Amino acid sequence: MDLTSRINAIIEPTVIDMGYELVRTHLKGSDRLQLQIMAERSDGTGMGVDDCATLSRAIAALLDVEDPIAKAYTLEVSSPGIDRPLVKLGDFERFVGFDARVESEQPVEGRRRFKGPIKGVRDMRIAIETEEGEFEIPFDHIARAKLLLTDKLIAAAADEGLS
Repeated sequence: MDLTSRINAIIEPTVIDMGYELVRTHLKGSDRLQLQIMAERSDGTGMGVDDCATLSRAIAALLDVEDPIAKAYTLEVSSPGIDRPLVKLGDFERFVGFDARVESEQPVEGRRRFKGPIKGVRDMRIAIETEEGEFEIPFDHIARAKLLLTDKLIAAAADEGLS
């Protein structure tokens, strides 16, 4: 089990019990590590500063006890924001019709970068419409993906509380 998976295993049950969903865990840096935790409210309402502070205290306490990171680090807890990363298969299903940028680890039809509206999820493949046509990217080949900030996304966030 890699370190990020171990951290997720330590914190996710508590995050869920507190009424949140873990969006992404990212550990970066070499000299001074930074542990970034992104979470959102399970009820779909927006995350506030108080939510982040509450989660930060709970996560810090768990990590102090389990001590999975051998060196000094800084903990940062945040909401995913409106132009959020797309990490889980359900994220792509939830945001069908919205523009995204997707990078694959392996070439798909000769390319690794795709930008355009998400068309859907088909058999563990993400369909995305680009200027060059529609591509289907195997979900397990996706290195990074995030929503793009557009007027449509802003309007949906305001109407439906997507952030």
